[in-house]
Amino acid sequence: MRPSRGRNAKWRAARPLVAGRSVATWLGDTRGAGSVTVVGIAAAIALAAVLVIAVGGALVVRQRVAGAADAAALAAADTASGRLPGVPCVAAAEVAAANGAELDGCLVEGLVVTVRAAAVVGALPVTATATAGPPSEE
Repeated sequence: MRPSRGRNAKWRAARPLVAGRSVATWLGDTRGAGSVTVVGIAAAIALAAVLVIAVGGALVVRQRVAGAADAAALAAADTASGRLPGVPCVAAAEVAAANGAELDGCLVEGLVVTVRAAAVVGALPVTATATAGPPSEE
């Protein structure tokens, strides 16, 4: 058997082979690189979308809890002033629950009431504080 006499016969004979191709060709082969790039970009976009949705959901819950705290403080202040019958903190707890939060704290100082409402987003607690009462005399 005679060795190949082509133009690059010596070069071909000297190159190590991997899977039937030379190492230089195997390492320099770009077939499929576009597919890998597209998959990577798609994964990055999907991750960004998930993060945006999670942060957006957390902001919605934060606003809901803030609204619940405001409403609970107003209800408790109305009860403390005698405008509504009942106990101020009980009224605040009922209003907070009706608005999708739970009452986390309630402080009554005369006619001024400060409440803290809370909810959970995933594993993270979200809280909001609100104060209501008659206008200050300043």
